[in-house]
Amino acid sequence: MTQVGARATGLPVVGMVGAGQLARMTHQAAISLGLTLRVLAETADDGAALVTPDVEIGAASDPEAVRRFAKACDVVTFDHEHVPNDLIAGLAASGVVVRPGAAALRYAQDKRAMRQRLGELGIPVPKWSDDPAALPRPYVVKAVRGGYDGRGVWMVGESDPLPSGDVIVEEKVTIVHEVAVQVARTPSGRTRCWPVVETVQNDGICVEVIAPAPRLSHTLNAQAQALATRIADELDVVGVLAVELFEAPGGLLVNELAMRPHNSGHWSIEGSTTSQFEQHLRAVLDWPLGDTRSRAPFTVMANLLGGPSTNLAKTLPAALEAVPGCSVHLYGKTPRPGRKLGHVTALGDDVDETRARARQAVAVLRGDVS
Repeated sequence: MTQVGARATGLPVVGMVGAGQLARMTHQAAISLGLTLRVLAETADDGAALVTPDVEIGAASDPEAVRRFAKACDVVTFDHEHVPNDLIAGLAASGVVVRPGAAALRYAQDKRAMRQRLGELGIPVPKWSDDPAALPRPYVVKAVRGGYDGRGVWMVGESDPLPSGDVIVEEKVTIVHEVAVQVARTPSGRTRCWPVVETVQNDGICVEVIAPAPRLSHTLNAQAQALATRIADELDVVGVLAVELFEAPGGLLVNELAMRPHNSGHWSIEGSTTSQFEQHLRAVLDWPLGDTRSRAPFTVMANLLGGPSTNLAKTLPAALEAVPGCSVHLYGKTPRPGRKLGHVTALGDDVDETRARARQAVAVLRGDVS
């Protein structure tokens, strides 16, 4: 690999387009590997821009800014899916090493394309259509592009109007519970999966992750890992791929794909031998992948969403005292109700007790309890 941006160590420079919490935590992983993580931030107040020394300010949709940024990187990757696909393809055509590439990222950016491709591969997905009349109500309507954390997803009942814009409709699946699995893949095709996790949702936002998924059978666990590995191979994903799934009465259905570190994998920082952030760096550099086994029988990650009385200057010391065994990760964001400010991780032998500790730490951080 050409060392266009190498520092005194001679190690490569990884560039990440986007400077949110995913880039912030990737920077932390880069430090221990001796790497320089270069980030393209929208503003100097973005989470990663506050902690990473190598920052360039520019919009991810600005071709000039992205091309300028990429010139000082050995490999370019992403902490979100909102970079125009033709811009990514143009970078690669000009000689920039981009991982994952535009052909793969298309299926994380465009839900219609994703559903079509997975269907062609025979991978189970919910019934869907471009035609609202093709499915019985109630159904789920999804924006084809740009949705995340519950945005761009609507439950539409018998008399509800159809949301405007470019959308697809999907059957309302009877969900036993929701799970997710992550797999890392290198350009040379090596892969490693983490344990399948259970995700707990509230208003379309993930509020809790339990690793490993305590209610999933060994058979479905193996099926989920095999599905994720096959998707990564078939779509030629490089880096970390997160596959969100429904366990329905008839088996597993693929819900969403993300080709980057993902909220469902934050537990791996403390809970796995190799975190998703370190593994993403290893994968995009085509380095050997790390061990993904769990460090404890159960790891619980609880998201911290801002509350009406959240004041982290006061609540952080209180949380550290109340639950000293939990690990706190804050994203450098100004608190406001509903905003994802950070997460807490707890490890333990008993799933219920471990969940209780993680939830207690979040409640104290939010200011819900003293």
